[in-house]
Amino acid sequence: MASVPHAQSLHDMEGRVKVAAAFSPSADRREAFARRWGMPVVEDVDTIFDKSSIDAVLILTPPNTHRELVERAAASGQHVLLEKPLEVSFTNAEALVKAAEKTGVTLAVVLQHRFRPVSVALSQMVSNGRLGEVVSASAKLSNWRPQSYYDQPGRGTRARDGGGVLLTQGIHTLDLLISVAGLPVEAMAYAVTTPVHRMETEDLVAGAVRFENGAIGTVSATTCAYPGVPDSIEVIGTKGMARIEGATLIAKFHDGSDIEMDDGEVGGGAGADPMAFSHMHHRAVIEDFVDAVQRGRPPRVSGREALKVHRLIGALLRSAETGRREPV
Repeated sequence: MASVPHAQSLHDMEGRVKVAAAFSPSADRREAFARRWGMPVVEDVDTIFDKSSIDAVLILTPPNTHRELVERAAASGQHVLLEKPLEVSFTNAEALVKAAEKTGVTLAVVLQHRFRPVSVALSQMVSNGRLGEVVSASAKLSNWRPQSYYDQPGRGTRARDGGGVLLTQGIHTLDLLISVAGLPVEAMAYAVTTPVHRMETEDLVAGAVRFENGAIGTVSATTCAYPGVPDSIEVIGTKGMARIEGATLIAKFHDGSDIEMDDGEVGGGAGADPMAFSHMHHRAVIEDFVDAVQRGRPPRVSGREALKVHRLIGALLRSAETGRREPV
């Protein structure tokens, strides 16, 4: 599914990047991709990693394949834009980040919520002190996925996906929380698989987090919330409160002023169709990646930066198992 917004974005950027090759292990999917997008395909993935003329690769494969593919690209000196999550375990995630750092290639991760104009505006409000000292920062994801979604082979399994709602869906909202308020230092949570779904991993998580400055917040994530509503981030400060819900940001301040803005995005993928959203933010991710490679600067979401949300997810799930507060 992830190939669609990326292919649309690459079409938009035809004057800036050239697609040299695309690969899927399925011949039918390769042919369908070539027909739909008019991009060249190859029958062997080795063709991509062995070509010195290829500067960068977009890895849009299941999480359990990421480490091997990133390590191969890094060994070939190819820069990498990697779909979230990094990998199925923190050990593998950290290893692939180190592989990229060791060879000096650029590794960027597709966490496109950071590129929403409302997300950038909220981050600036916090960093420039407009909200004052942050006393609370919370995130909520209320998605809906029908059972047919999890009936697809590998979906929601530890072996292929590495986890459930947190690592597959909630990772975007939690990463946005981190980008705005910083990485929490402690977490505690409950995580369950509800009767709504037949699946191996969690589809409902409720938790609390504490930040370094003493601020606290809540974390909620589920794929049980029919028919799905937009995700939200809420930040409370000593000078006001700001809230993102879907594509809308509303901020109100103690001095009587307020700010309201909207991304203008249609759809957010919260419902039964996880791809019901615009590709505009994926394009922003790719544009940032290309610019980072060309200028030799870090991408906005590097592999090292993406490890932060994996640490938070790990702490939440450990707490659900141990029943104790866990360090992040």
